Amino acid sequence: MHGLGNDFVVFDGRKQPLALSVDAVRHLSDRRRGIGCDQLVVMEPSPAADTFMRIYNADGSEVGACGNASRCVASLIMQESGGTESSIATRAGLLSCRRESDGRITVDMGEAKLDWQDIPLAKAMDTLSLPIAEGPLSNPVAVGMGNPHAIFFVNDTDAVDLAALGPKLEHHPLFPAQCNITIARVSEGGRLFLRVWERGVGETLACGTAACAAAVAAHRRGLAPRENTVHLPGGDLEIRWRETDGHVLMTGPVALSFEGTVEV
Repeated sequence: MHGLGNDFVVFDGRKQPLALSVDAVRHLSDRRRGIGCDQLVVMEPSPAADTFMRIYNADGSEVGACGNASRCVASLIMQESGGTESSIATRAGLLSCRRESDGRITVDMGEAKLDWQDIPLAKAMDTLSLPIAEGPLSNPVAVGMGNPHAIFFVNDTDAVDLAALGPKLEHHPLFPAQCNITIARVSEGGRLFLRVWERGVGETLACGTAACAAAVAAHRRGLAPRENTVHLPGGDLEIRWRETDGHVLMTGPVALSFEGTVEV
């Protein structure tokens, strides 16, 4: 499945446990020797939700959140139940999901984390302006959306060599759990145009948690409203940072590429 080109291998482990080694995840995620994906997802039983979503990056590392994968899994659950709502448990918290009248999926991604220790950062500092600079990138905003994110605002996203800068910034000493690196351009009306380097993956066509984090960062900087359209190379997401409780709502499409079986 994929959400705006951010693609996933989704395994159903609800009836039969599926234990995957790091090597198995890397093999299945390999685009030449395996199935190929940005992230690998396993649906597992959950006493608190319709399913527990376990998420692995292509390098085998396990992560707490993935916005585009959440929409894909929510769509599968709703298709099974025939309903328009579902719940997903993750390491980052419980997600509430619904299908909109146009078929897109909205996920309540939970509260945006703005304190340094919740993102996490290596030491106490103002998350609205990190003392980081690498090449043309500097002064990012840090936001936690179940994953750590650093958002750099630039005038031209295409001019940034993200393949060179992304790995360096991902492993910056300020990020003890590594970090997703986003470069963002703000256009008229506060619309955001992004490119994203995902930790453990590389540059992707879309990243749901990065879109949420960038929308929050732009509003905190006074550059954009709380409701925004975020443009990624793979397509658009609608993001709303709710003022009442600090939760971030993400709306976007999902697509099924193919189904099958594989020995693991």
